[in-house]
Amino acid sequence: MYRTKTNGELRAKDEGREVILAGWVDSRRDHGGVIFIDLRDRYGLTQVVFDPQSDSTSHKMAEQLRREDVISVKGVVRKRKKGMENPRMPTGEIEVYSSHLKILSKAQTPPIEIDDRIELNEDIRLKYRYLDLRRPRMQRNLLMRHRITKAVRDFFDKEGFLDIETPMLAKSTPEGARDYLVPSRVNPGKFYALPQSPQLFKQLLMISGFDRYMQIVRCFRDEDLRADRQPEFTQIDVEMSFIEESDIQELIERMIRHLWKEALGVELEIPFPKLTYQEAMDRFGSDKPDIRFGLELVDVTDLAKESGFEVFKQAAEIGRVKGINASGFGEMSRKDIDALIELAKVYRAKGMAWMKMADRLESSIVKFFEPSLQQRIIERMQAKKGDLLLFVADKDVGIVYAALGAIRLELSRKLPVPPKADDYKFVWVTDFPLLEYSEEEGRFVAMHHPFTSPKDEDIPLLDSEPLKARAKAYDITLNGIEIGGGSIRIHMPEVQAKMFNVLGISEEEAKQKFGYFIDALRFGTPPHGGIAFGLDRLAMLMAGESSIRDVIAFPKNKDAASLMDNCPSEVDDRQLKELHLKLDVAK
Repeated sequence: MYRTKTNGELRAKDEGREVILAGWVDSRRDHGGVIFIDLRDRYGLTQVVFDPQSDSTSHKMAEQLRREDVISVKGVVRKRKKGMENPRMPTGEIEVYSSHLKILSKAQTPPIEIDDRIELNEDIRLKYRYLDLRRPRMQRNLLMRHRITKAVRDFFDKEGFLDIETPMLAKSTPEGARDYLVPSRVNPGKFYALPQSPQLFKQLLMISGFDRYMQIVRCFRDEDLRADRQPEFTQIDVEMSFIEESDIQELIERMIRHLWKEALGVELEIPFPKLTYQEAMDRFGSDKPDIRFGLELVDVTDLAKESGFEVFKQAAEIGRVKGINASGFGEMSRKDIDALIELAKVYRAKGMAWMKMADRLESSIVKFFEPSLQQRIIERMQAKKGDLLLFVADKDVGIVYAALGAIRLELSRKLPVPPKADDYKFVWVTDFPLLEYSEEEGRFVAMHHPFTSPKDEDIPLLDSEPLKARAKAYDITLNGIEIGGGSIRIHMPEVQAKMFNVLGISEEEAKQKFGYFIDALRFGTPPHGGIAFGLDRLAMLMAGESSIRDVIAFPKNKDAASLMDNCPSEVDDRQLKELHLKLDVAK
């Protein structure tokens, strides 16, 4: 037997008990002949004492131990001497007095430190991921992920949902990100695609009569990566029949409350606040608003029209002029203000105007505003002495929103008390536009996906003013990060046909891409809808990390490569021949 207890469970009540422990040598200390070893496994640390007076053989072996050696130790639990306790360790009141040591495996000097206190280069961490995963922080993160998935499955099981798997090899439907393609050996020249999501399959399950479906499912998208993206990722996928938007939102709020209680021990209050898409953009400049702090956007377009400042006047004629009262930032240096101007330019704004509130407004542009107009700006912006007023103007309102939204987040980091990550503020964002126009493609594209239902009252707009049509779509955000999104789906064949037509998808193209689904809609389809959560992103936020790579056991790097096993890699000619493929790689 290698162990009878783990390294995290022994306490003072176990004094006198003979135990067998196993794990990795975390540290070794020689104190005048008596050797102390901190023995580590994923449950914690236990101090083991090797005393030559009681067990000279084990003591001699312990002299040769090095960090990361794997050992098994038999001994008796005893309380540490008074004043020698370690309150930072759950096992800090006790130690195990060794009577037998067995070395199970010797370790070479590891290329990385198994120590949370040491910052490591991410590429090195990913190359030696099996060692990085020994670190307590990473083990806590994966334990958190386990608790999340268990809590989610338990919740949906009690709610009557069926966990149903959908195919990993499916038909390519390149409507969003690029597909990962898989060549078929038995069907030469044809390809499967790895699913970007189970969207059509879960809708088919609704048509099949499985009115409550869930799945924790792997998805694949061939897109450029960043901290919260991976080529393969995991979704909590949910679909329900005979529901409206409020039904699924109420269910999901209860699921999140259950999840936070089970995984974090945190009690959340529901229901969560709701904002329409337009309200979120108008107030926060973002469709994923962070509501942990103020700094809301204020519309001054009407006042800008009355000014003599041409930049404002021209933008106000067909666009928008909005501002933020950066309350208390009146002493901000010109260097920091210039940095905000450069940030605005990143989001295609031509610049950012500003005024400081002292006894009166002060700025190089104040002269273009009559005193009465200045007073109205002060009242509109609720400005007081010591405030800094920031403005962005543009004919394209999207640029105004994006620039001020980014400035708002940058200011939040400079607040005297910045928003806390564990101040959990959830928001539903609803009533998204159904469509947006792609200049690049020269056509309308779906804001979410082609199967999202328009609001019933907006269906006629598809024939006349498509961009004014709103969707039965909803996102849920946490502290300014989207964690889930979904919609009520189109269940009427004629509405789906109309949607394809607006998107510029011909009847022939629709049949070629989605023929099986279009056919299925004709055989009695219930009203249905769903939502999908990014499990990786959810785990990242709940674990307090800033990258999803820290909550995935074996992630890819920013180049979609695995540094540990050198994936992707070349394959030999025999494999290519079996797949009827010939490479023509550009040099």
